Amino acid sequence: MARKKIALVGAGNIGGELAMLAAKRELGDVVLLDIPAKEGVAKGKALDIMQAGALDGFDAKVTGTSDYKQIKGADVVIVTAGIPRKPGMSRDDLLSINLGIMRSVAQNIKKNAPKALVIVISNPLDAMVYEMKKVTGFPRERVLGMAGALDSARFQCFIAEAAGVSVKAVNTLVLGGHGDTMVPCLSYCTVGGIPVTQLLDKRTLSSIIKRTRFGGGEIVELMGTSAYYAPAAGAISMAESYLKDQKRVIACAAYLEGEYGYKGIYLGVPVKIGAKGLEEVVQVKLSADEKKMLKSSANAVKELIKAGAKL
Repeated sequence: MARKKIALVGAGNIGGELAMLAAKRELGDVVLLDIPAKEGVAKGKALDIMQAGALDGFDAKVTGTSDYKQIKGADVVIVTAGIPRKPGMSRDDLLSINLGIMRSVAQNIKKNAPKALVIVISNPLDAMVYEMKKVTGFPRERVLGMAGALDSARFQCFIAEAAGVSVKAVNTLVLGGHGDTMVPCLSYCTVGGIPVTQLLDKRTLSSIIKRTRFGGGEIVELMGTSAYYAPAAGAISMAESYLKDQKRVIACAAYLEGEYGYKGIYLGVPVKIGAKGLEEVVQVKLSADEKKMLKSSANAVKELIKAGAKL
């Protein structure tokens, strides 16, 4: 059986970490692609990872290139192309710059990897993944955005820290757009099966929710650029569930067709990912407050899409 092929568009911080994770988990052979001016970076990182494999004992071919023909036949394409956030920038500030980049990337994916599952990480995420689907014309099952997995992981991390427990004991769910209006759902947050509201007081939980919503900005202020370890881990978990037909339920930006009362937009929701890509949008019952917050988040996403349509 031929190895699977994973194409990564963008060889920056996230792209390099994606390549390393995909290779270490032996998900398939990896093609790391960037613009001609950064082809050397893509080739250098590919070579570095191959040499790490010799030491660490993982077997995967990693190739660096600037030629889209090299992604031909890819099973999965993960897109990180675009400029990262800098201190003082919101995700929305990136819209005009990254939208043009995403349109070009989408056209090349459509031409060279028409059967791939596409996972978009580039910000502003909800607008970028919407544009990817629009330009490629791929069905919603094969175009997803990596957002909820990362936001839920941040929520999970902060809850574990506050409760003084292992992060493995915590389960969380974050819905909505990937931005300041995201909806961390306390009704689905548990610690060892115990509702978190029984373990932490309202003031602590309110502080954690706020920190989760601005979690990306916190890292940008500290590092001067966007996060990359956790976003890469989130996208790889989605790709692995698809390639191995694991049918994991992961919070993702998915194109809704009536679920949760929304249609025609990408919004973060729980999604079952298997060999067909998006196999089910899992609908959960929300409290009145959660529904209100989700509506606000959906409206913010709609405004972002409207702004993108004018560019």
